[in-house]
Amino acid sequence: MNAPDKRHLQLDEKALDRARQHLDDGAVTPSYGPWRDEIVKLLNGALATELVCVLRYKRHYFTAHGLSAPRIAEEFLEHANAESGHADRLAERIVQLGGSPDFNPDSLTQRSHAGYDESDNIKAMVRSNLVAERVAVESYRQMINLIGDKDPTTRRILEEVLADEEEHADELADMLKE
Repeated sequence: MNAPDKRHLQLDEKALDRARQHLDDGAVTPSYGPWRDEIVKLLNGALATELVCVLRYKRHYFTAHGLSAPRIAEEFLEHANAESGHADRLAERIVQLGGSPDFNPDSLTQRSHAGYDESDNIKAMVRSNLVAERVAVESYRQMINLIGDKDPTTRRILEEVLADEEEHADELADMLKE
C-alpha cells in the first residue's frame, strides 16, 4: 500500500486560521454549519426519551411482583441504568456542540418519543417497555439518517445507543415468549 500523499492531508493556511479562531468553541468548528442547532434539538428529544425511559424502568423495577418478578425486575434495573448512561452521553454531546441539555422535568413527557407507564401487571410492564424500545429504535434510525455525514461523532454515538436499544427490545420480546 502506498503512503498517502501528504499534500491532501495537510490543512491550508485558511483552515489553520479558522481553527485558531473561536477557541472557546472547542470541537465545534465552522464546518458544523447550519446543522448544529438542529442536531442539538434532535439530541434533546432523544435525551428526554432516555430520561422518561429511566423513570419508567425504575418504576417497574420497584413495583414488579409475582413469581417471575425478581428476574424481570432485575432486567428492568439493568435497562434503567443503561438508559441513564445513554442520557449522559447525549447530554455530554449536546454540551460539546455548544448546546444546553434540557433536563426540565415539566416538559420531559411532551418532548419524549416514548411514553411513561404506570402498569402494575408484569406482562403489561414488559409490553410497555418493549413498545418504548421499539419507538426508540425507530427514532434513532431516523436521527441517524437525518444526520448522515453532517456530524460523524454524533452519528457514531447514536449508532452505539441504537445497538443497545435493539438489544433491549430483543430481551423484552423474549420475556413475552416465556
